[in-house]
Order: sequence, then C-alpha cells, then structure tokens
Amino acid sequence: MALEKGSVPQAVPASSELKKRVLSALVLVPLALMTAILGGWPFALFWLAAGIAMVVEWTGMTKVEPSRLLKAVLAVGLAGATLLLLLRADFVTFVALAAIALLAAAILGRTSGDKLWAASGFLYGLVIVLVPPLVRAHPNLGLVGLLWMFAVVWSTDIAGYFTGRALGGPKLWPRVSPKKTWSGFLGGLLAAAIAGFLVAWVAQRSGWIQPFSLRNTVILSIIAAVASQLGDLGESALKRHCDVKDSSHLIPGHGGVMDRLDGFWAVSLILGIVLFITWMAG
Repeated sequence: MALEKGSVPQAVPASSELKKRVLSALVLVPLALMTAILGGWPFALFWLAAGIAMVVEWTGMTKVEPSRLLKAVLAVGLAGATLLLLLRADFVTFVALAAIALLAAAILGRTSGDKLWAASGFLYGLVIVLVPPLVRAHPNLGLVGLLWMFAVVWSTDIAGYFTGRALGGPKLWPRVSPKKTWSGFLGGLLAAAIAGFLVAWVAQRSGWIQPFSLRNTVILSIIAAVASQLGDLGESALKRHCDVKDSSHLIPGHGGVMDRLDGFWAVSLILGIVLFITWMAG
C-alpha cells in the first residue's frame, strides 16, 4: 500500500521480527544438530555451504571486483578445502591450497583494496569450513565438543538479546552496535556458563570422554561467550564500515549467514588456534 504524502513509514514491529527469528531457528537449529550427529560428509557439506555463503556476503558487502569471478574462485577454494578434509590430507596440502586461493585473489582483484578484502574473506570463510568438522572428528572433543559450542553460542545470543531488551541500561559500544547493552553482555556470560556446565555435566553422567573438568568447562564457556560477543561486535563494525544493515537477506529475521554465525565464527577461531597449537605440540 502506498504511503500518503508526508506520512512516516512504520517500523517493523518487534514481535513480527521475533517471530521471523524463531521460525528461522526452528529450521536451522534441527538441521545443524542433525548433521552434527551424522558427522562425516553431511556435516562437512553443511559447513561448506555456510562458508561459501559467508564469502559471498563478505565480498558483496566490501564490493570487491570482479565480483562474480572472485566469488566463484573463492568458493572453489573452500570446496577444495572440504574435499581435502574428507580425504584426510596432510597439513602441507591445506597450506598449498590456501596459498593458491590467496594468490588467485591477489591476481584477480582490480585494486589493492579488492585484493585484500577478497583474501581476508577467503580466510574468514575457511575458519567456518574447517573448524567445526575438525572438532566433530577430534577424539577428545567430538560431538560433545560441538554441542558445547552450539550451547554456549546460542545461549549467549538468546540471553543477551532478551536480557538487554528487558533490563536495558548503559550501552556496550554504541559507536559500533547501538542496541547492545552491558546487561545483555553479562546476561550472555551467565547463560553461557550455565549452558556449558550442563553440556559437560550431562556428558559426564553419560560416560562420554571429556578433556576438561566441570570447573574448567565453566571458565572456557565464559571465555567463549566473550569471544562470541566480540565476534558479533566485529561484524557490526564491518557492516558499519560498509554502510549496510545486514550482511544479506538470506535468513528471515536474522539477515545473512554472517549475521547468524559471527559469534560461532569467533569461538571456532579460538578452538582452531587451540587445536593447531595442540597438534604442533604433539
């Protein structure tokens, strides 16, 4: 319906936005959990799709050129990383693949800015493509480690959202994300600590192998919750730099895949670094 002259467009009601978020979650959460339980190639392909979507959104927001060619090349690079992962290739082969993809970005990008944004977008997507499957396949982490990641990130996001809306108060970082509050930040930390503890406690009661004690799991959950919220703020800063509201409109109520996985990406980055250091020390 057209607006009358001089009228002000009405904002989308919060209840309508929340409804979209809930419906999207009812589709995505079971899919993520189902592929996590299956493991193997279904799980790897799930995160490959997420990684490609994130690279497409990243290059779209940063307006790299030539857009289509770079998106295609970087997507092929991520697909190659998934294939190497499923084939259990050695570390040197992964490094060679990453080097080729980064070289392609450097050659194809029209400007120095295009080259840098394309290369960083590939590395950004590579984290989400590799780390969750590596955690799932890890003998001391496996499904429990993955469920812990889901629980901590989701509880941080949900508790932060509702606590911030209910309590309000001082803004966390208004220049980057005007809606986020300190109450939401602290509510997210508390929820993550509880969720992480519950996952570890249930795993312990079920006799599943755990690499950390319950106390250390709570500490790690709080650290992960901080990382998750920093990842959210980092993506908000990127969107503000690119002057966009959402990374895309792929997921109703959530924006794009980057909007949905920014916190999970940050936790994945930390776990990826830990796994790499552990591997090097071994």
